Amino acid sequence: MPEHRFTFRRRVEFADTDLAGIMHFSNFFRFMEVAEHAFYRSLGFTVHPLRHGGANPEHPRVGWPRVHASADYRLPLEFEEEVEIELLVEEVRQKVIKYFFRFWKQPDGDRLLAATGRFTVVCVTFDETTQRMKATPVPPVFLDRIVPSPAEVLREATQGGHPG
Repeated sequence: MPEHRFTFRRRVEFADTDLAGIMHFSNFFRFMEVAEHAFYRSLGFTVHPLRHGGANPEHPRVGWPRVHASADYRLPLEFEEEVEIELLVEEVRQKVIKYFFRFWKQPDGDRLLAATGRFTVVCVTFDETTQRMKATPVPPVFLDRIVPSPAEVLREATQGGHPG
């Protein structure tokens, strides 16, 4: 079944924080990447098949480098705090997928939006001879499993609202 939304929980570890015990801004990008990888795994994909031996049709030898990453911060995330990272598929184009992320504090209570972020990733193959990446169309097996979120879901999410 195609997916347009995924949630992933993780705890803010000591190594994620600054001297004040607040998650360093750069780690929001790492958390987004971890959630993205968990999303791929939940769909049955290998995260990094480019350099693994053998091309399995279910795991096309493609990678997903970021060509854009951004984040907006609203509330601090603190050491030992559990956070829910929500990934929404914002757009799927021929060679590009765009993701929108929301970071939720207190995921089991009165959820508070701590931050939002975006990734734009490009589907690439890796040429063993030239050692270069080249943009390529998103394989059909991915298109069968990853679809854009409904417009109303994205509108609500990007305007800062809570999930319905």
